[in-house]
Amino acid sequence: MTTPADHSLDDPAPFAPLAERMRPRTLAELQGQDHLLAEGKPLRQAIARDRLHSMVLWGPPGSGKTTLARLVARHSGCAFVKLSAVLAGVKDVREAVAEARRRRAEEGRGTILFIDEVHRFNKGQQDAFLPHVEDGTLIFIGATTENPSFELNNALLSRARVYLLQALTPAALGRILDATLADRERGLGDRGLHLSDEARAALAEAADGDARRALNLLELAAQLTDGSEIGIAAVTEVVTGSLRRFDKGGDIFYDQISALHKAVRGSAPDAALYWLARMLDGGCDPLYVARRIVRMASEDIGNADPRALGLALDAWDVQQRLGSPEGELALAQAVVYLACAAKSNAVYKAWNAALADARRSGSREVPSHLRNAPTGLMKALGHGRRYRYAHDEPEGYAAGEDYFPDGLGPRTYYEPVGRGLEIRIAEKLAHLRELDRAAAPTGEGDTGAQGRGS
Repeated sequence: MTTPADHSLDDPAPFAPLAERMRPRTLAELQGQDHLLAEGKPLRQAIARDRLHSMVLWGPPGSGKTTLARLVARHSGCAFVKLSAVLAGVKDVREAVAEARRRRAEEGRGTILFIDEVHRFNKGQQDAFLPHVEDGTLIFIGATTENPSFELNNALLSRARVYLLQALTPAALGRILDATLADRERGLGDRGLHLSDEARAALAEAADGDARRALNLLELAAQLTDGSEIGIAAVTEVVTGSLRRFDKGGDIFYDQISALHKAVRGSAPDAALYWLARMLDGGCDPLYVARRIVRMASEDIGNADPRALGLALDAWDVQQRLGSPEGELALAQAVVYLACAAKSNAVYKAWNAALADARRSGSREVPSHLRNAPTGLMKALGHGRRYRYAHDEPEGYAAGEDYFPDGLGPRTYYEPVGRGLEIRIAEKLAHLRELDRAAAPTGEGDTGAQGRGS
């Protein structure tokens, strides 16, 4: 159902890379994505009934986004126009629109505009083809490794359905490798090669869910093989030094740092170490991780164990001074300590509450008794008058004193939890509240201890 003009749907040349030659030609050949393409699933039904709609295919590299778009075009009989958001601009989009209109008028044939890495298009570029999606001139299919909700215009997302593709499982990758070795037309079947079980497992693991990567590694391993079996030695040679899937600054990046943070918060040191290893093995900047570990120490541990913040800062310092691998071991030490430490988000919650109050309450004046009075004029104006010096008071505490602006009223932001050092802090604050109640004039309630000088 293609025409000579649809060169992007033609079978690849014999000298093309193995991954390109083995690109699936039918839905039956496509491995993985059963959650989208199994019988009865909405996308499978839309393709089978030729009820195409604009869509965004979101998934990791090598999960089949481009292949699926090509299969949709093959099945529908629509012309397939592929643009790369890295190279194309508004001019290219306009040319594609003009050609789509001509094709519709002269051939009665629709056009699928496939934009690879569509997240790299800016708002103006996305807006350039949006009206033509709305009026049916184009069926838009975008491919992205980034979260569309962050990278694509809301107007575009409202007109396109998002389908999430998943990284391929080792079993699916194994089937792709076996099919390639058996295919005499496009694959390596004419060479009579086969994979040892150990080599197959190693290739599937090294590919890390990426079919393109699996086939690229297989092609390299085959070139290093003299006999009929591709063994573990050849596979080890080609996968040495390869990094796990990790997109710096992308969606995977934030998912993994989120997993690390939540493992620490959940007091799971082994899981925290795993995610730390994943990030560092994937090429994440260790200093970024160090900064986030400091955040964890304040947000999730706080005063339940104040030593955590110091240890986190020490680990950051070691990473800066010594680099890898010594610094990474210090980060691991900090992560384990934080995961095992008593947890409290009391300071985090108190800070957010105080910040919200400060923003809502406006520029309230500092009460005169709390103002600085370094000059005679300021003293004459009453600055600092009636201030009670806490060190001169019983127990070093000015019971009943108010440190908030006039009219704001007493506030309680910090509420220690019953874990770690905050148990003792809570006991102290409870005692100070009792002193406040005893010092309050008859009829006044608890003024609270929080917010006062210590």
